[in-house]
Amino acid sequence: MRKVVPLVVSLLFCTLFYLLIWKRFQGTWTGPQKVYSAVLKSEFLWRLDQGTATILAPFLELSSNKTTKSAVKDILPSPSHVKSHQEMLSGNHNLSVDITVMPVLFKKNFSKYPTWDFEDVYLKNNQEKGLVCSQSLWKSKNKEFQAAGLHNIQLWLHNGLLNISEWNRLSHFNNPFGFMEYTYNDIKPAVDLISKPKFPLLFAVPEGAHDGCIRCAVVGTGGILNGSGKGQEIDSHHYVFRMNGAVIKGYEEDVGNKTSVYVHTAFALHQSYYRLKKYGFSGIPKNEGIKCVIIPEGLRDFEWIQGLLQNSRLTKKNFVGVRPLTFYDKQFEKDRFYVLHPDFLRYVRNRFLLSKSLNLSYWHIYRPTNGAFTLFLALHTCDIVNVYGFITEDYKKYSTYYFERATKTNIVFYVNHDYNLEIQTWKKLHDSGIINLYQRKENLNGT
Repeated sequence: MRKVVPLVVSLLFCTLFYLLIWKRFQGTWTGPQKVYSAVLKSEFLWRLDQGTATILAPFLELSSNKTTKSAVKDILPSPSHVKSHQEMLSGNHNLSVDITVMPVLFKKNFSKYPTWDFEDVYLKNNQEKGLVCSQSLWKSKNKEFQAAGLHNIQLWLHNGLLNISEWNRLSHFNNPFGFMEYTYNDIKPAVDLISKPKFPLLFAVPEGAHDGCIRCAVVGTGGILNGSGKGQEIDSHHYVFRMNGAVIKGYEEDVGNKTSVYVHTAFALHQSYYRLKKYGFSGIPKNEGIKCVIIPEGLRDFEWIQGLLQNSRLTKKNFVGVRPLTFYDKQFEKDRFYVLHPDFLRYVRNRFLLSKSLNLSYWHIYRPTNGAFTLFLALHTCDIVNVYGFITEDYKKYSTYYFERATKTNIVFYVNHDYNLEIQTWKKLHDSGIINLYQRKENLNGT
């Protein structure tokens, strides 16, 4: 009899759960993955009680891309009092919600990129950019760009934006597009240290810009700039974006001397410091008022962020003993340090650089290059964007980097990027008038 009672209770619960799902989908079975998504997104499992609700973390296998029970671990012991994902995206914060953290998802359990019903859902800021510039790229008549672009996409990750509800949503996406395989306690301490930017955009319209247009140059490290003589032209822009191993000293005639924004990952900055010393790289450019933007590509970046903002040495395996602050300017200020939001990174990939690599077994290592993310950051910050030192169709004519003057090296197409897709995308944006891509004139004339 003692064994029968629990069995009956379990059957009743399962029957109730089944009826709720059936009612929700009005008699149509939509498959386990959609049910899983509905559990996260809908209200049919909420228990309303004096303005407080609880949503249970689901425990389901995901259609053909199954997440097995062995992958469900590292669950936090207790829920936190937070707002729901639906409420956050809608801007309605009247309902308090207790949400249980969902089970960890593992990349190895998906044979290709898993897509979700909320794949193309992104946070947006509530302060839209005033488009006073008549020449703004956001006033382009290109229908494809207008359909894909979100000029009010949330650019920055900072404290106040990561609660368990948001964690559950972002845990479905692999890094740097989300937090798959990580735990809440891996990431939350670092995010809580990141100050909310005073303004949603990097720059205001400069006083000297009488037409209201913000003009920006995005400068890559491509060998196409070697001997270009574009330095003065680059420096004439209101703001200049650079990334990774931005070697400047001795190359000013070709790449300019001005830097307004430096974009990097922890790995790129750390490696550039040691690998490019012989070319003169000693850290980020030393320009007054420079803004540093980090792409959080993995757990090591959040460890780096925590060490940087606490001015401490790192103790984890990626950068043991390293003090991140030593790689930055002595005048480093926290309010000039920005972290790109995973939603922005996923939006760039999904809407502009969606590679066929996502259908292959190594889907989880594909992501756009740091230069690509920098270019799209500029597109969402500036009105007029001129691009230098990026890969073009005739890349084989140039060395990998502009600072390689003594010998010519061949560009290596690493499997974690889709260089051919980026070549096509930059040309497409150029031909559409969205950007102006620097290409060697002699090669455009076929000589």
